[in-house]
Amino acid sequence: MGHIEPPPRAATPLPLPPLVAALIDDARDWCRGKMWVPRALLLAFLIYIELLKIGDASRWTIFYGITLGFHEMGHLLTGFLGQFLCALAGSVFQIAVPIATIIIFFRQPDYFGMAVGGFWLSYSLFELSAYVGDARAKELPLVGFAAQEDLVHDWGYILGKLHMLPLDHFFAFLLKVAGTASGVISCAFAVWLLMTMWRPAR
Repeated sequence: MGHIEPPPRAATPLPLPPLVAALIDDARDWCRGKMWVPRALLLAFLIYIELLKIGDASRWTIFYGITLGFHEMGHLLTGFLGQFLCALAGSVFQIAVPIATIIIFFRQPDYFGMAVGGFWLSYSLFELSAYVGDARAKELPLVGFAAQEDLVHDWGYILGKLHMLPLDHFFAFLLKVAGTASGVISCAFAVWLLMTMWRPAR
């Protein structure tokens, strides 16, 4: 008798960490009964902005104005802490507010809102990369509450104080990588959510 080969065993998927698995299960339950069409249109708009930012990190969008407002708020709220911390606070607020948005949507929960917050974080990181990368050249127009001649380039000042001014393009590159990663993860999560909403609708 010939040797009978056993049927090939299906590959076992790697188990997800418990927190990730619980998040996915909860997100799948959240998708039930949700409308996917308006969210798909919003996603298309967010992807369009993401592509604009990849091509030109300083490109103006509706999110640019919102982010700039929080950036300047950071300066206003920390003006008493000294010039260095005040200069740094604008960029910290610029990143912290989108992260806080993601956390707020997670606690509601609104998983598609989390994806939108992730896109906003991506845009903010791209915009910050343009600002950091301009530390030596100082070609970007500055915006602030002081007179134009009194405005200080935050990252020109910060990196100069830290004696790291020649690394401005390197730090800008790292921020672009982080921005791209945030955008890709947010897009993948949003697409999965839409597909999960669409399947029961069929």
